[in-house]
Amino acid sequence: MPSSVLSAAVPTVAIEIARNRVSAASIVMRDSALAVAAHAVEALPAGAVSPSLNAPNIVNARAVTEALRRVLDRISARPKRIALAIPDSVAKVSLLKFDKVPPRAADLEELIRWQVRKAVPFAIENAQLSYVPAMTSADGASEFVVVLARRDIVQEYESVCSAVGAQAGIVDLATFNVINAVLAGPGAPKDDWLLVHVTQEDATMAILRGQQLVFFRNHAGEGEGSLADMVHQTAMYYEDRLSGAGFSRVLLAGAGSTATSATSKGISDTDDLRRTLEQRLSARVDQVDPRQAANLTDRISASPELLDALAPLVGLMVREKAA
Repeated sequence: MPSSVLSAAVPTVAIEIARNRVSAASIVMRDSALAVAAHAVEALPAGAVSPSLNAPNIVNARAVTEALRRVLDRISARPKRIALAIPDSVAKVSLLKFDKVPPRAADLEELIRWQVRKAVPFAIENAQLSYVPAMTSADGASEFVVVLARRDIVQEYESVCSAVGAQAGIVDLATFNVINAVLAGPGAPKDDWLLVHVTQEDATMAILRGQQLVFFRNHAGEGEGSLADMVHQTAMYYEDRLSGAGFSRVLLAGAGSTATSATSKGISDTDDLRRTLEQRLSARVDQVDPRQAANLTDRISASPELLDALAPLVGLMVREKAA
């Protein structure tokens, strides 16, 4: 999976800043395994965060900072360094294929910047870029997962963390870390699988072949029809362009959280959303369960809302532990 937009020493607190909430978890090692020691979620006022690729995101910095301070107070943590998950719509994710890869890292980055410069609505000089190798095709061509975000927008999210005394040493996209949480579990899929990650205003579809990302698309849309159409289009692309033979698993994340798109998209509850996806895909749909990657302490009850909030936070930590 793509490396973080920034990287540094491994923290023990993970935070997600989303459109409608701030979530935090203290994740530690216990008996040679990750464990969620404490967690908290604070709702944000409408419009406080407006995720976007090319416009200001932190609209009400005071509200976001206060929410962040409250979640840290609730988990009794004042970390100097945190891992931070931000919305998928902040970045442009591309899969690039090269027949020949330059031997020097600087030349490869220059080639990638040249290839993606027209794919984003801002100057490539203002971009923060991250990339990692992906699949290698039968003909020897190499594919890379490339993430581009406006540097000043990433800094907006970092700044609200700095305002409470925490440095965002790791910054990454939410869906990437939901994937990381899935892959860290003992039953991680080994064949083709689909992740559907819904939020209050958008949805992300990710297709993986085992651990390798082969498709990623974030799309804003409203209404059950819009989401169902996106799922259908993704399945058609998978069959037609990726020679897909069928998903071994279909996983759903985000729908259990309070004020998520399961309600805002006109779908009455999570079960309705799951049934809609199952009808479109003719496959069973399961919720992502981060407990496969990190234990919960006895006092923490595992509601669907909590599992959705914890998934990207746990994913941040398991990726850094593996690294």
